Amino acid sequence: MTSARRAATLGVRRAARFATWVRVWRAGRVPYDDVAVEVTFGEEHLVADLPGTWSEVALADALPALSKLTPDAIRLVLPAPGDPRGLPGPGPLAGAAIVAGEAVVAGACGWVPEVRTHVSGSGDEFSTVLWRVYEVPAPARPVFLPDTAEAEAELSTALATATATLARLDVAAWRPGLAGALRSLRRPDGAGDLPPGYDPRARRLYARAVVLDRMLALAADASPGGAVNGYEAIRREEALRPLATACRHALMAACNAVLT
Repeated sequence: MTSARRAATLGVRRAARFATWVRVWRAGRVPYDDVAVEVTFGEEHLVADLPGTWSEVALADALPALSKLTPDAIRLVLPAPGDPRGLPGPGPLAGAAIVAGEAVVAGACGWVPEVRTHVSGSGDEFSTVLWRVYEVPAPARPVFLPDTAEAEAELSTALATATATLARLDVAAWRPGLAGALRSLRRPDGAGDLPPGYDPRARRLYARAVVLDRMLALAADASPGGAVNGYEAIRREEALRPLATACRHALMAACNAVLT
């Protein structure tokens, strides 16, 4: 399982949690002491290659490096091969972010999570996260991202198209629950899990996109089963690819929305 897919199966991408909580901290909506607790969410998080440090440091000790940034200088990026939207330019940061599937651009630096899986002596699996810090290439190219209204419309259209395509493929016969789950996601749901400071539209968009992101990750990670031939598997991937793109754009738009 890739690090991006593993992160999605947790329900919320680590970079999304990082970006949103750091943004509201810099907006004065939550105290500094809450940020590291919310970002790590029970995991061990370390930071490497932070300017001014010589070794790995705990995330709580690295966050002061962001204390002079405004919320708008911090944004979530969810690139994919062929879709580098949000990245400030080519270079080591872009390469690492595309491999991870997620990053946070914060001022002159980009933070990319590397997830390490471990097995305890009793057989339990757990993860630690290393945030590797990269310089943003200079000069950084302009970044054009959809706003929440545009991303919400894109996601609704992609959901409708994917649902119709998967119904024609009779996806329910070999992937129980996927088509029904997609149909249910077309209906707006709860307020989501964004920290204080986000408006209702961003919270609604985030709630839908987080559930869909997790579902798409699980669908991609599971084999379709013996009843599906190669052609049907390709058609399924073709149907889900635009939806995955719209989902990533929705998450970025929600997490990077102007704070209230």
